[in-house]
Amino acid sequence: MAEEQGKAGKGINTGKLATNMQKRLSRAQEKVLQKLGKADETKDTVFEESVANFNKQMVEGTKLQRDLRAYLAAVKTMHDASKRLQDCLADMYEPDWFGKEEVDAIAEEMIEKEMDYCMEETDILWSDYHDKLVDNSMVSMDTYLAQFPDVKARIAKRDRKLTDFDSARHHFASLQKGKKPDQAKIAKAEEELGRAQKVFEEINIELQDELPQLWNSRVGFYVNTFQSMAGYQERFHKDMGKLNQDLNDVMTKLEEQRLANEAAAANHSVTADAAPKMRPAPPAAPPVRPSPSPRPSLTPAPETQQDILLFDSEALVPDANTAAQATAPSQLQTDSVAVEPAGAAPTAVTNGSSEELPAGVIYKVKAMHDYAATDGDELELKAGDVVLVLAWDNPDEQDDGWLMGVKESHWLENKNLLVKGVFPENFTQKL
Repeated sequence: MAEEQGKAGKGINTGKLATNMQKRLSRAQEKVLQKLGKADETKDTVFEESVANFNKQMVEGTKLQRDLRAYLAAVKTMHDASKRLQDCLADMYEPDWFGKEEVDAIAEEMIEKEMDYCMEETDILWSDYHDKLVDNSMVSMDTYLAQFPDVKARIAKRDRKLTDFDSARHHFASLQKGKKPDQAKIAKAEEELGRAQKVFEEINIELQDELPQLWNSRVGFYVNTFQSMAGYQERFHKDMGKLNQDLNDVMTKLEEQRLANEAAAANHSVTADAAPKMRPAPPAAPPVRPSPSPRPSLTPAPETQQDILLFDSEALVPDANTAAQATAPSQLQTDSVAVEPAGAAPTAVTNGSSEELPAGVIYKVKAMHDYAATDGDELELKAGDVVLVLAWDNPDEQDDGWLMGVKESHWLENKNLLVKGVFPENFTQKL
């Protein structure tokens, strides 16, 4: 029994194989006759345009899928590179970064925790961005392209069935035109033509409806894909921008801390017995100095005019011994700048013009000669440098003939008054 079933199965397979071979041979003969012009070919211009659109759509979709995968790989690479950079920064950042005892341990710890937070958030953002692209854009792309192989196979099947239909049509026509028509053969050929036409029309009608719909669907798919990607990118870069700003703020704190400690070390260094440092008298200015610009005419206020008149007029004329000290801190100021009490820091000074000076600045001076600093808390001056003069933090520390200030160039660049130092007054001219 089993042997008989096996023989029957083999017979069916053999018969099916022979039928398929016969169909292939018949299709090949039909194609040759059509190319030679000996047999007409059924044409459908509208369907051929749909097939051309389908092939174009499939090529574009495949390219988009390949480029999207490359973009995802680039995002993953950027994530890995960003993480390595953050790890490097974390390894470099140390609690005793500046190596000075003045560093505030509490602030240092706080900054370190803020930095760790920024790094953790950055890693999360990269991972979330990559996962959303994979779960939405990439999955949607794969689903979109998954339909193309099946449609392509059905188009190929439709072409084969069209060839079978043309072959059956030509065979039926040739029998009808024979000299001795065989009605039995003609009837059989007509039956085969009907079956071939039915199979072809079924698949042809399906594709005629499906291909235009598939072609039109590309617009909505591309809109959804790129719109969602743009949305993910916008949110990612917005959040990354905030974290980058936070990280930049942390770095700014570190820089400000470094500058503050350097300034503190330069301006408040003390001896072992905590005695204040006594600065020597300032060096003599070079013998040749440019003539100062003429002072503006100024009418003293009623309160000060009476006091000035109490002095003998000859006392207002400096002799040769006092000329060198004409610019000492104790001299009578006749500029338009108001003299502030010792240690006071005005919030705004006009300096005799419409220009408003930074808060804490008393007035400006201009270096008339070069001055080489001889100590760590002194300013190095070049002729022409403009210095913003500040009040001393402790008036008792002010030495005769010396001023405290910050170079205007540093203020314009950094907008802070941290890098300050002392300099000899007689090397400068008040502006």
